[in-house]
Amino acid sequence: MKFVSTRGQAAPHTFSEAVAIGLAPDGGLFMPETLPDIRSRLAGWRQLGYTGLCREFLSLFADDLPTEVLGGIVEKSYLSFPQPDVAPLRRLDERLYVLELFHGPTLAFKDFALQLLGNLYEHQCAATGRSLNALGATSGDTGAAAIHGLLSKPRTAVFILYPDGRISSLQERQMACTGAANVYALAIDGSFDDAQRVLKEIFGDREFARRHDLSAVNSINLARVLAQSVYYLHAWLRLPEAERGNVEFVVPTGNFGNVFAGWLLARMGVPIRGFNVATNQNDLLHRFFTTGEYRTGTVHPSLAPSMDIQVASNFERYLYYMVDGDAARVRAIMQELKATGGHRFDNFDRDIFSSSCATDEDILRHTREVHQRYGYIVDPHMACAFQSLNPDRVSIVLATAHPAKFPAALRRAIGQEPVHPALEALKSRPIVKHRMKAEAGAIKAFIEAHGV
Repeated sequence: MKFVSTRGQAAPHTFSEAVAIGLAPDGGLFMPETLPDIRSRLAGWRQLGYTGLCREFLSLFADDLPTEVLGGIVEKSYLSFPQPDVAPLRRLDERLYVLELFHGPTLAFKDFALQLLGNLYEHQCAATGRSLNALGATSGDTGAAAIHGLLSKPRTAVFILYPDGRISSLQERQMACTGAANVYALAIDGSFDDAQRVLKEIFGDREFARRHDLSAVNSINLARVLAQSVYYLHAWLRLPEAERGNVEFVVPTGNFGNVFAGWLLARMGVPIRGFNVATNQNDLLHRFFTTGEYRTGTVHPSLAPSMDIQVASNFERYLYYMVDGDAARVRAIMQELKATGGHRFDNFDRDIFSSSCATDEDILRHTREVHQRYGYIVDPHMACAFQSLNPDRVSIVLATAHPAKFPAALRRAIGQEPVHPALEALKSRPIVKHRMKAEAGAIKAFIEAHGV
C-alpha cells in the first residue's frame, strides 16, 4: 500500500517511509491511497486479543514490513501495559460503557500509538543504521507518551515543545523528570497552538529536517492514527451483537486525531452509528459540527488542558475526505484558513457526527455527578463527554487519561485527590526543562546543538 499527501504534491510513500518523516514533503498529511473494506474480516477478528487484532489490522497498511517483524513490534509495544486487558471496556449502566485507555506507562491514551511508534523507530534505526531526532508538540499527554516510547533507545533523541505553565504539574513532571540523556522538554512561551505552529514551520524546512533525520511524533504521523483505530475496533467487537449497530463513541477531543481514528473505521465498513465530538470551552470543533464554520479563536486555559486548542491539525485529513480527495481544493482551503482563520463548509457528515462543549463549571458538575451515580472517578477531559449523551444510543465514553494526573480539578469536584504510584514517584525527582521562545530559529538551534 502507498501513502499520499492530502495536498497532492508529494510522491507516494511506503508505510515505513511515511512513518519515518511524519509530515509529507509538501506540508500535507499522509493518508492511505485507498482504504480497505474490512467488513468481511470482522467475524474472524472477534476471537483475537488486543495484540493479535492490532497486528492483523496494521498488516493491511504496513505491507512493506515482514509479518514476523510487524508482529514482534506490536507484541513488544503492549508489554509495557501492566494488565492483560490493555483497553478495558467497563459497563456503568445499561446503555453506558467506559473504554479505559489510561493503563499504559504514562497513564494516557497516547501510549497506545506512541509505544508502537517508538518501536517502529527503533526498528528503522537498527535496519538502516541511521539516527533519528523525534520532534513533537504537546498540550499535555502526547509529550510524555512520546518520550516514554523513545526513552533511552539507541541513536534517538526526542524534543517535545509544550506551553509553559499551561499543562498540569504532573504532566510536566512526566516529561521533565525522566533523567534520560536523550530527552529534552522544551517549555515555550504561549499556547499549544504556538508550539504546533513552530513545529510545522520546522518541518517545512525540508533541508533541515533531512539533515537532522527529523521525524514527527504528533498525530500528524499516520502511524499514530492507525494505531488508535485499533482500540475502537477492539471495543466494538466486544459489545453484545445486539448493541453493535447502535453504538456511539463519545470522544473528548481537541486536535481531532483521536475521533478521526475511529471515524476511519466507519469509512472501512464498520457499522458504527455515530461519534460525539466532546470539546471543552475551546469549542472550535463543536462550532464546526453545529454551524459548518471552522474558525479559529483565542485559546482559553481550562481544567481540561490537553484540549486547550484552536487549530486542530488532523482536521486536514477529514477535509481531504470531505472534498473527495481533491488535493487542489485541500490546498486552497488550507491557504484560506492560514490567511483568514476560517472557512464555511456545506458538506460535512451530519449523520454520523454530533458534538458538545463543556465549560469548567460543567466539568466539575459532571465529575461530581458521575462519582455520585456510579462511584466512578473521571478525569476532566472525560468529564466533557457527559455533556450530551444520546439516550437513544449505546454510548462508549473514552477515558483518555488517569484522573490522578489532575489532582487539583478532582479536589475541587469531589474533595478527593486520586493517586497513582508511578506519578507519586515523580514528585521527588528534579525537573529538567529548557525554557524557550516560540520561535523556529531558537528550536532549530537547540536541535543542532543536542540532536543525535
